[in-house]
Amino acid sequence: MLARMISRRVVTAGLLAGSTATFARARDEGLVALPGKQPLIKRAFRPPNYETPLAGLRTPYTSNDVFFVRYHLANIPEVDARDWRLQVGGASIARPLSLSLADLKRDYEQVTVNAINQCSGNRRGLFTPRVPGVQWGYGAMGNARWGGVRLRDILRKAGLAADAVEVSFDGADTALMPKTPDFAKSLPVGRAIDENVLVALEMNGEPLPHWNGAPARLVVPGWTATYWVKHLTEIRVEPRPFEGFWMASSYRLPTGLFPGAPFASQTTKETTPITEILVNSFVTSHVDGERLRRGRPVELRGWSWDGGSGIARVEVSLDGGRAWRDAALGEDMGRFSWRQFRVPLDTSRAGPIDVAVRAQARSGAVQPEKLVVNAPGYHHNIIQKLTLEVA
Repeated sequence: MLARMISRRVVTAGLLAGSTATFARARDEGLVALPGKQPLIKRAFRPPNYETPLAGLRTPYTSNDVFFVRYHLANIPEVDARDWRLQVGGASIARPLSLSLADLKRDYEQVTVNAINQCSGNRRGLFTPRVPGVQWGYGAMGNARWGGVRLRDILRKAGLAADAVEVSFDGADTALMPKTPDFAKSLPVGRAIDENVLVALEMNGEPLPHWNGAPARLVVPGWTATYWVKHLTEIRVEPRPFEGFWMASSYRLPTGLFPGAPFASQTTKETTPITEILVNSFVTSHVDGERLRRGRPVELRGWSWDGGSGIARVEVSLDGGRAWRDAALGEDMGRFSWRQFRVPLDTSRAGPIDVAVRAQARSGAVQPEKLVVNAPGYHHNIIQKLTLEVA
């Protein structure tokens, strides 16, 4: 059987299969451990939407077992990799293909890209005024090493026609109700043939985890995770714009409201699809209101990133934004990956430290002071502020 649907019973069984201590800790902290995952912050059970806790975001590469989980449809397939096939076709393809995992591993160059996978609605729960949707905090994102095959190599072997306009992608997840739109997405052909866009088979050197798209998913570095279709089963190339609900009606913003790569074939006078990740940063070493012991050496640390130009600098203020200093930057792990920043804190005197952090991309983009309010709750990238108390 190609797929076995994950039900509430299976999730519960996965919880009970863990140790009593793990289950109790998850219960006490308001976390839930999906099968194969450490306890995550539950934002929704069906479809499953689970956020990575702050502690899971402190390493350069986010561990597979704490990586966030995001679905739009509730029937999640557990695909048998031996039976899985990727169908490649469409009016702008000369030679349709049906590819197995063995075909992809044997017949195509295997490549790796370091990239952030960030939900379009990451930090939606921090919007004021509140907007509808999954109320994500900071953890609907993660950084990983993605391994697989360049999408453009597959399209070239299939005979990509000159009239191609968009490439659409569908996965094996399905809806509970017949009228719920299938979750399918598209890319402009120019983006689809970028060398960094992958059909990924691995995550951090291991086969893709079930909850993150096994056995294959799309990876679109620099663009928000709505395009990173999981459990990939079909690729179609057409000479016209894709008209599916999740492109034509959802994941859209007022045209011109934000910077970012254009999606010309999907843009109207009123709205345009969300595309690039905006420059951003966040502190991982401390939380707002944390108490620091006076006289003990402390270093503030966190991550900064953008949609692919790379990070030029990170500035930190320790007086609420009146004066700024450059933070030290860590290893450059690639332009689609995040980059660490760090700065020592003076704990010699008791009292508050009002921290603010802002990143600047090599493109020149800088984190804004004010939130750009929008109905879907996308692109929350304002300067993070927190207060630490030395006592």
